[in-house]
Amino acid sequence: MSKTPPSANDVVPTLAASAACFRGGKVLIAKRIKPSLWSLPGGRLEPGETLAEAAMRELFEETGVTAEVVGPAGQTEVIRKDRSGAIVARFEIHAFAARWIAGEAAPGPEAAEVAWVEPEEIAAYNATEGLLPIVLKARRLLGA
Repeated sequence: MSKTPPSANDVVPTLAASAACFRGGKVLIAKRIKPSLWSLPGGRLEPGETLAEAAMRELFEETGVTAEVVGPAGQTEVIRKDRSGAIVARFEIHAFAARWIAGEAAPGPEAAEVAWVEPEEIAAYNATEGLLPIVLKARRLLGA
């Protein structure tokens, strides 16, 4: 009898947080090393952190930028599969709208590149699915 690959419901999601950090009307995006996609700076929740704290920590670790959280900008799920179609990871990512405070953006250990872009320019990037609606909601929250 062959074993069926796990479904998304069989894989426990990893909690993660990200930041839609705005400065002068532009949002900061980072190109991940693996997978090679543009997204918001973010990552896994560490023990004892709130989601908002994780978003601010990850923003700083990946880009050197500090910001203040304004509010939640949405959430998404990312399901990664291997070449055979088996699910290898599942992430539940909570995004936060944030306002830049300090720091000049530079790639950290998990980012190949960083860029400040107009939200409407995101379509020109090889970006994670569902990124634009979260960025637009963040911009509305910030009144940017």
